[in-house]
Amino acid sequence: MNRDQLRDIVLDELSAIAPDIDTATIDDRARLRDEYDLDSMDALNLLTALHQRLGVSIPESDYAGLHSLQALLDYLTPRLPG
Repeated sequence: MNRDQLRDIVLDELSAIAPDIDTATIDDRARLRDEYDLDSMDALNLLTALHQRLGVSIPESDYAGLHSLQALLDYLTPRLPG
C-alpha cells in the first residue's frame, strides 16, 4: 500500500467518525483536535478504527504524537503489515 492509498483509508475512517469534516480540503498538517474540533473520544475512535482496518497496533503512549493527518501517515506507513 502506498502513502496515497493509506491517506484515503485514514480520511475514510475520519469521515465516518466526523462526517461534518470536508476531507477534500483537509490540511494534512493541521491539528485534528484543534482545527476540526475532534474531541478525545473522536480521536480514540479514529485510532481504534485504524487499528482494526489496518492491523497496526497503536499503543496509548503514542497517541499524543498523532495529532495531524501527516503525523498519522508518518506513524502508520512503516508499521503496515507486509
